[in-house]
Amino acid sequence: MRIETERLILKPVSVQMNETALKQGYNSGSHIDLYLGELEKDQSQQNWGPWFVMLKENGQIIGDIGFKGRPAEERMAEIGYGFVEEYRNQGFATESARALIDWAFKTNEVQFLVAETANDNLASIRVLEKLGMEKIYEANGMIYWQLLKEGIHKGLIIQDDQVVEKEL
Repeated sequence: MRIETERLILKPVSVQMNETALKQGYNSGSHIDLYLGELEKDQSQQNWGPWFVMLKENGQIIGDIGFKGRPAEERMAEIGYGFVEEYRNQGFATESARALIDWAFKTNEVQFLVAETANDNLASIRVLEKLGMEKIYEANGMIYWQLLKEGIHKGLIIQDDQVVEKEL
């Protein structure tokens, strides 16, 4: 499986793709190893973990983006991303996130997405705003976001200082 955008190719993390990333010197971090361990036990996690983001022009891995597990029972998934420093602030995070969000909504397994970022991570905040995500909560230095699939009116709200799911 792969997703293509104007400048990028996204591929789900696999053992083979991880070997390619390591050969390229991409420091994928412990979340990749954790995901590969989970995938070995449960193949239904395929595509619902991290995806490598590569430049279309040369196959260079410049970051990873993905979900923090299969969609929850309420058809919610959490998205996250990270990019090599030299490839930040060039629109790659927004471009790849938009493509992955579109893919997730087309699966019909997801009705809304959530994300979190530190309240001082201005670049990530800009990405989430460009994607049309809505701030739903802020606490302990973190901002929590959501994006509803078109036509969906159920999401997260703050009620009595708690984040709860509710018809909107």
